[in-house]
Amino acid sequence: MNNKKKSHIGKTVMGISLSLAVAFSGSMLVSPQPAQAASVSKSSVADNVIAAGKKLIGVPYKFGAKSGNTNVFDCSSFTQYVFNQNGIDIPRSSQEQSKVGTSVSKEDLQSGDLVFSDTNRDGVINHVAIYMGGDKIIHTYRAGIGVTISDFSGSTWDKTYVTARRVISNGGQDGTVTPQPAPTEPEQPAVEAPEEQQKDTSPSRWKQNRQWGWNYWDNNNDDN
Repeated sequence: MNNKKKSHIGKTVMGISLSLAVAFSGSMLVSPQPAQAASVSKSSVADNVIAAGKKLIGVPYKFGAKSGNTNVFDCSSFTQYVFNQNGIDIPRSSQEQSKVGTSVSKEDLQSGDLVFSDTNRDGVINHVAIYMGGDKIIHTYRAGIGVTISDFSGSTWDKTYVTARRVISNGGQDGTVTPQPAPTEPEQPAVEAPEEQQKDTSPSRWKQNRQWGWNYWDNNNDDN
């Protein structure tokens, strides 16, 4: 083989090698593709709600506490506040809160679900708590106790359980909540009566009390 042919073959090999080197280095310089944003799961939203509640443990209980007040809470102002801190708007009273989201059975409770009870056993919901999982609820009740964590099974709130509602959706990149249906019943008062202190103010009971008063007056103020 003469020198001319050797030179030609050498140039060809060098050209191929150079092309391969350029291609390899180019592939190394390609910017990595950003990963898609992970969706906000229901569990992460529930965890954030519960974490917000835990920060308030020990805050005193006060019936009729104003919305947004963080110095004192009643049961429904507490739940409203911690959900609101996570972008979920729910009504003020426990009766109103029991109408939003979707119904959940006691056996299907998940972290972040709202649990409602009728501690007076008079047919009117008067308490709401947040289920934490592990048979625990976080809530507030009674002066001297305030925001606390309680066992659920066998408790007063379990024995007087009425319903549970799920207001956190199953996910979505924006963590949106389950649509809130418009109330189909007349609106309840802004706040519920204190647990174990609710009085019957129905017209029939009022009439009975008034009649009793007149009878008492007649029997103790007889001019004859």
